[in-house]
Amino acid sequence: MNPFSDADKLESKQSLESTIRKLENAWSGMTQQGVNTTLVKKRLDAIRIGLAMLENSWHASPPVTPHPYTQQDVAEARKVIAGLLPSIENQYAKAKAGSPQRTLLEKRLKSLGRAIQALDECSTS
Repeated sequence: MNPFSDADKLESKQSLESTIRKLENAWSGMTQQGVNTTLVKKRLDAIRIGLAMLENSWHASPPVTPHPYTQQDVAEARKVIAGLLPSIENQYAKAKAGSPQRTLLEKRLKSLGRAIQALDECSTS
């Protein structure tokens, strides 16, 4: 994995943790309403795996720390995260330059891209 500055690592970690919190809140609300939560749960699991693999890649060189995820879990997480990118890119394109929303989306795109890179590295190890 390309070396990232501590600031980049912190930004990515915070962005993914924020995404996890949003998905947890959505999942909780949908569960209380009795709505189908399959998609939200799948995304939540994928982001959690992406964050874990990203942190694993930062702390081990090469990443050798055991993790509880199967290659199938990692592949599914990568697919789900990659599937989120077009929607986020579309939102980013529509957001006003310099707006807090655009900044948040930019950070989210970077962090998801880094998570995908970490997942790719994990699947080839």
